[in-house]
Amino acid sequence: MPAMTTTSAPAAGNRYAWYTLFVLIVAYTLSFIDRQILTLLVGPIRASLRISDFELSLLHGIAFALFYTVLGIPIGRLVDRRRRTTIVAIGIAVWSLMTATCGLTRSFGQLFLARIGVGVGEAALSPGAYSMLSDIFPARELPRAINIYTGAAYIGAGVATILGGTIITLMPPLDLPVVGRLEPWQAVFVSLGLPGLLVALWVLSLREPTRTGLHTGLHGATGNAQPSLRAVLRYIGDRRSAYGLLILGYSVAGIMWNGSMAWLPTFFIRVHGWSIAEAGLRYGLAVMIGGGFGVFFGGWLTVRLRTRGYLDSNIRIGLITLATAAPTGIAAMLVPSAGVALVLVTLFLFACSMPWGGAAAALQEITPNQMRGQVSAVYLFCLSLLGLGLGPAVVAGFTDRLFGDDAALPWSLALTILITAPVAALLLWRARKPYCAVLAAPAF
Repeated sequence: MPAMTTTSAPAAGNRYAWYTLFVLIVAYTLSFIDRQILTLLVGPIRASLRISDFELSLLHGIAFALFYTVLGIPIGRLVDRRRRTTIVAIGIAVWSLMTATCGLTRSFGQLFLARIGVGVGEAALSPGAYSMLSDIFPARELPRAINIYTGAAYIGAGVATILGGTIITLMPPLDLPVVGRLEPWQAVFVSLGLPGLLVALWVLSLREPTRTGLHTGLHGATGNAQPSLRAVLRYIGDRRSAYGLLILGYSVAGIMWNGSMAWLPTFFIRVHGWSIAEAGLRYGLAVMIGGGFGVFFGGWLTVRLRTRGYLDSNIRIGLITLATAAPTGIAAMLVPSAGVALVLVTLFLFACSMPWGGAAAALQEITPNQMRGQVSAVYLFCLSLLGLGLGPAVVAGFTDRLFGDDAALPWSLALTILITAPVAALLLWRARKPYCAVLAAPAF
């Protein structure tokens, strides 16, 4: 096996590293605001465009994930050889403009195309962010740093539901020159999309991190040159048990997570009679509290397990998540009390938020620098195609096709969790041994 030449490891406690992390957190928070706002606007959009739950799920899942996944790999290649801050900044500008464009659409087809544009822009963020963070944080701190970064998803989702519920309740229809009449749900998209252009300029001002962990003996590359996609896939294929089981396990877990996140606000509105504003505030706070604390606890626990000698800590945290999330998520769908359901949903979100920093860090640790962007893109391709693309559609498919009743949404959510959690746990359990073998290999 070819050796890996590594430049000096990044120093712990670097202030600029934490500043860079903060800016990326702001960007990721914004991405989830623009991505998740749709979950609170199900009722108004369905009424305005006259579409079903399943069609709405396509807007949330397939439309977003289609080009998010397809463009992720070529963008990953750019991340491995070009200035990452520029790539991320362009992505932010694109998804912000396309989010605002969502507010100008008049039909399902137009909104579908605009959501594709949001996915195109967001495809640039995480591959670039993972690669940058792996170059500015030492290995022992990387899971915590990435967990904090991924925690922005819960901050963004919470802010989106709180602000979205407030704005759509208070904002009347608008008549604007050239644009014409905007319904409240359309004005929400416009008002949340345009501020992202300022964040794009902020990211552009960051210093490009020095690349570390360069591999000198890769197939298809010499020195710090970028290997071909074929070489990357060959590298993954040679370690297929470690990469394949790890990526597939977390992707199946993503079906549970994305499917639930897409439909939980609607669950409280339909089943427990909450208004959009009530669902936005209460569920938004549950996302921020449960998800936020879960992210920090997951990062702490992963690092703690690693310092105690568990090389598979980045996988163990996923198993702990699934063992906790499945019973709390299913119970939340079945209890009659809205208050008890909200508490259980908060615990469910706490558990679901714990493993994602470990998942990304696991791949970064076993991947040479020149491949990290592309491997991250492959991971995000699978995670998005299965989790984001299928998750919302699976829940909606159960509601529309299996049960044939909008009121059956809690059973659809419970069934999705019941199926996906054990499958994901089995895949991650089987990934532990081959992952540790790759991690302990002399080349790394």
